[in-house]
Amino acid sequence: MVHMTTGTETQAAVVDEFHDPTGGGFAQTREGRLLFWIAIAFSLFQIATAAHILSIPSQVLRATHVGFLMLLAFPLVASARNRGAAGKAIAWALAFAGVAVAAYQYIEYQPLILRAGDLNTTDLVFGVIALATVFAAAYAMMGPALPIISGCFLLYALFGQHLPSPLNHRGYDFSQVIDQMAYGTEGIYGIPIYVSATYIFLFILFGSFLERAGMIKLFTDVSLGFVGHARGGAAKVAVIASGLMGTISGSGVANVVTTGQFTIPLMKRFGYRAAFAGGVEATASMGGQIMPPVMGAVAFIMAETLGVEYYEVVKAAIIPALLYFASAFWMVHLEAGKYDLLGLSRAELPSPLKAFRQGWYLVLPLGVLIYLLFSGYTPLYAGTIGLAMTVLLILGGSVALGLPSAVLRVIFWIGLGLVAASFFKIGIGAILVAAAVLIGANLFVSGGRDTLVACRDSLAEGARTALPVGIACAVVGVIVGTMTLTGVATTFGAFIVSIGQSSLFLSLLLTMVTCIVLGMGIPTIPNYIITASIAGPALLQLGVPLLVGHMFVFYFGILADLTPPVALACFAAAPIARESGLKISFEAIKVAAAGFVVPFMAVYTPALMLQDGGAMATAIGYWPAVTYIVLKAVLAIGLWGAAVIGFLRMRLAIWERLAAAAAAFLLVAALPMTDETGFALALLLLGVHWYRTRNMTVVHRSPS
Repeated sequence: MVHMTTGTETQAAVVDEFHDPTGGGFAQTREGRLLFWIAIAFSLFQIATAAHILSIPSQVLRATHVGFLMLLAFPLVASARNRGAAGKAIAWALAFAGVAVAAYQYIEYQPLILRAGDLNTTDLVFGVIALATVFAAAYAMMGPALPIISGCFLLYALFGQHLPSPLNHRGYDFSQVIDQMAYGTEGIYGIPIYVSATYIFLFILFGSFLERAGMIKLFTDVSLGFVGHARGGAAKVAVIASGLMGTISGSGVANVVTTGQFTIPLMKRFGYRAAFAGGVEATASMGGQIMPPVMGAVAFIMAETLGVEYYEVVKAAIIPALLYFASAFWMVHLEAGKYDLLGLSRAELPSPLKAFRQGWYLVLPLGVLIYLLFSGYTPLYAGTIGLAMTVLLILGGSVALGLPSAVLRVIFWIGLGLVAASFFKIGIGAILVAAAVLIGANLFVSGGRDTLVACRDSLAEGARTALPVGIACAVVGVIVGTMTLTGVATTFGAFIVSIGQSSLFLSLLLTMVTCIVLGMGIPTIPNYIITASIAGPALLQLGVPLLVGHMFVFYFGILADLTPPVALACFAAAPIARESGLKISFEAIKVAAAGFVVPFMAVYTPALMLQDGGAMATAIGYWPAVTYIVLKAVLAIGLWGAAVIGFLRMRLAIWERLAAAAAAFLLVAALPMTDETGFALALLLLGVHWYRTRNMTVVHRSPS
């Protein structure tokens, strides 16, 4: 039987409640069971539409997706916060109001098309209800920041004509604004919610099934076996395990409260400071959003917005992602050296080969997913196949163990593999038949019913996990709709361009600050959409390749979850680390050095993101430019790590730390003679440090 992970511990529940307004699960009450089955229905609906079992117009799909989000979000939040009867009644009223909007979009689909731009009174009423429920859901799920920002944009669309030039617009009547925001595909139902209703939900389900099938244990055991014995092995395990988890989940905070339950206490046990342990986990977990092949929801939105294949986004992200995790790995290595933190005993570590032999089949769907994404298939198609393979593996595992001989098990798996492969020729029908047969077989084999229960729970958990992402996509559609209607992005974009004409670096700095400031109150998705809409075209005018400019915004949107004062990922790690979220945030910034360095280097040398263009590629050729910029980035990150931690072979003197920081900055700056000066300073520093420490012995120190 495929081993499925079971319930969480008390501490996990506390952390879930800290960062998850739905309370981390479904209550064991009649209302909780109803919501549980609604969540399952939501997931089945999304699977049916993704696999084209159910074919409905895109507008109806988006509206139904939002309707399900409303139906689940309000009652779940009310239940998690223990609202009284009146509070729960209001929550259900709002939920049904959201469902009514979806029903209206379905019933009036054709008439709404015919009277587009000329709404009647009923249309206006339902449009207002749609906006009100989406704003209320965003407030319930994410607090006031995002609804306030979106509300300001909505007010600008309604009253912006009264502002002074150049901020004003020509003016739009109430009906036109409601039509833009609540109907068509520009406002609530724009590209973000389309991506949520297709790619994002499917990949969240994919990750949910793999996690319950034991992927966390596989990644953790393999990481422990490979690096657990090394100096500072506990923290290196956290970096690798969180990076591997990022390949399937793409959710930073979710990674913190899954892998962090194991890695943070382990790091503290072996001597790492609590704040540093939390910072390592938060940094590594947030990196999951830039770790191919799945990455985060923003990657799918970026591909759809730019009109490029998803694998192009993956290709651009792969080197920076590896540098990001290499930087985190280097930081924990230096911290371990500074305090002489040893690894774990080999006797208590699992065998990585044994762990892989036991769970190798879990990697198959991920391998197929990577192949399909890089072969040019759409993320929706690749995700559907990946999810189908995962379900067949989980259901088939219990059946295979019930067979009497190894020969029959081999034959069974070969046959199941052929059925899965038939998807490419005859479509989803064969998969559905195989799944139905396996479900029936699991009713009669030992452990089969437990497997079915775990699959059912994965459907519900996937839908619940998708709520904050989907609701953020819906409410940020108001911002996109306002920008499309009024052209306000042009004003700020022109300001960035005017600065960039004198200094591209200042334009990049302004964009970075905007991302980080916005990220103090809103999630990565709306942060990216707002900033990319404003800064993306402006950076393009300044000669920055389009994909590189959007990746620049994406990176700093992620880093906003590590920067104080909000630092959501760090505060999610705080209860596990038993340390202040603010202290964890300051440590996370140090560990995430690559996140601040790589985007700037990529703008000046796009070869770092495997993109054409840039003076270096023109001068020396594309692949030599890729090799050179990667080596330069590695050196810059290495020097920055030494400067921040204050250790290399031994503790660094103050002047050595300053020299390391200066050399790293020169290597990033990409101005005339900065590379040559940076390399010379780095060589001088490394030579002097080696000479100064050649005869010194290691002094054992304990962490402060």
